Amino acid sequence: MSRWIKIDTLNDFTGDVKVYVLQDTPIAVFRRGGEFYAIDDTCSHEEASLAEGELDGYEIECPLHGARFDIRTGKNLSFPAVIPVRAYPVKVENGEIWIQMDGSH
Repeated sequence: MSRWIKIDTLNDFTGDVKVYVLQDTPIAVFRRGGEFYAIDDTCSHEEASLAEGELDGYEIECPLHGARFDIRTGKNLSFPAVIPVRAYPVKVENGEIWIQMDGSH
């Protein structure tokens, strides 16, 4: 069963990326333009924080080995990552930022 979890407010979300730990999972939330995107913060290749990587458009580059992921879908875009990371739906309502989590996570 899925549920929406409030993570922040628009006023408190500063910069392009923040990491939140939800249900014991670090999740990187990115702001591009007026939209928000959320993916697992841990690279699928090795244990590295994607939020610490370089953001170029809608691609985040892992700071450890340079694997690239699409922040909109979690799709792996380059080696050495061969497995995507999980992406989460994000919505903004009344100035609050919400992420949809499911019960299996």
